[in-house]
Amino acid sequence: MTTLSLSEPGTGTHFYLPQTTLEAISPEQFRVSGKKTFVTNGGYADLYVVSTVAAEPHAPPGQFSCIVVPGDAEGLEIGPHWQGLGLRGNSSRTITLNDVVINRRDLLGREGDQIWYVFQVIVPYFLMAMAGTYLGVAGGALEEAQTHLCQRHYSSSGSTLAQQPVVQHRLGELWGTFERTRQLIYHAAQSFDAGQPSSLTSVFSAKAEAADAVVHIVNEVMTLMGGTAYGEGSKLHRMLRDARAAHVMSPTTDLLRIWAGRALLDQPLLSP
Repeated sequence: MTTLSLSEPGTGTHFYLPQTTLEAISPEQFRVSGKKTFVTNGGYADLYVVSTVAAEPHAPPGQFSCIVVPGDAEGLEIGPHWQGLGLRGNSSRTITLNDVVINRRDLLGREGDQIWYVFQVIVPYFLMAMAGTYLGVAGGALEEAQTHLCQRHYSSSGSTLAQQPVVQHRLGELWGTFERTRQLIYHAAQSFDAGQPSSLTSVFSAKAEAADAVVHIVNEVMTLMGGTAYGEGSKLHRMLRDARAAHVMSPTTDLLRIWAGRALLDQPLLSP
């Protein structure tokens, strides 16, 4: 199992500006030093794709290298388990690289040329995976709402919440949000597979729209289901916690909106 190790404590969402160092110590070996945060499957992965500095101080943004670090490499330290508000099924941990020696053959591509890796590998596949995940959470919340609204009866009249016009209207609005987001995600994936020039803009927007949609849908479902949604054991607890992470899972929603705008205006995506 291989995982990405791109985020750092001092760079935040700007994962393409790593500070982890890559130093050549012989014609065949590098020494890697630094710290990575929020490493998915940290402690369980067999291989870590680590981004490192590999450019002059005034080089354009995005000139960095990626190197593959074995999970059992000497000097690789795995931090404690993730204890967070949501995403509790994810071993998102900090890793520290203490002068880890790596063979040159484990360098991906040439030194400093990994910006292609971000926008041709990480962005399309990683963003599509996240968009699909959050669409699934939103769909799960809608299913919970439908089940509850059809089963919840008023004792005074015997009618169900599903028979109330305001409830019908609000659930219909949520379904519309879900469906248009789903269609955008499908379109983004298909356009990238087809090599269409505008596909990256669609991919950026797909994850951003999925983040907006899941937060909105889960929040509104909590309201539609009333006190039941807040009771212990409600599935909405986990859905709400997980949904909130959608905006800050890098690339963040704000960064994706900026990238989409820059692409539409023919501006460099990684402008300082």
